[in-house]
Amino acid sequence: MRLTTMTDYALRLLMYVGQHRDQLCTIAEVAQVYGISETHLMKITHQLGLAGWIETVRGKGGGMRLAREPAQINLGELVRSVEPDFLLVECLTISSACTLTGRCGLTRVFSDALDAFMRQLDSHTLADVLPPVRRIGKRASVVAVPASSRRRPSVT
Repeated sequence: MRLTTMTDYALRLLMYVGQHRDQLCTIAEVAQVYGISETHLMKITHQLGLAGWIETVRGKGGGMRLAREPAQINLGELVRSVEPDFLLVECLTISSACTLTGRCGLTRVFSDALDAFMRQLDSHTLADVLPPVRRIGKRASVVAVPASSRRRPSVT
């Protein structure tokens, strides 16, 4: 299973904003820190705002902040609200055209795997995954890993 880029960016945006709860964060600064498109982040910010994950403030000096405390943002709930679907295989769709439907055990295996994946996400909050904040004098510095330097697991 692979989550969409939109979900990846939504999680990173919330992690960044969660680390900077003492200020309004801008799309431009999040995009710069993670090396991702401002245009794409604008769409994600809009969706997260509509879903109630963040609050946005328009105008000069505007930005965004979390709408809830990080410990109140459940990762499973968040991922469900951002991902378009979780149809791992065609046989999980309502209108499945698979000729093996009803005679194949894979449907149950994939369904159980998805349930386990979502239970794992449900057991964590944003607070659990926030990167550490380093203090440099009176300023906080966030440890951010740009998208270009993140390792993807190899598939063998």
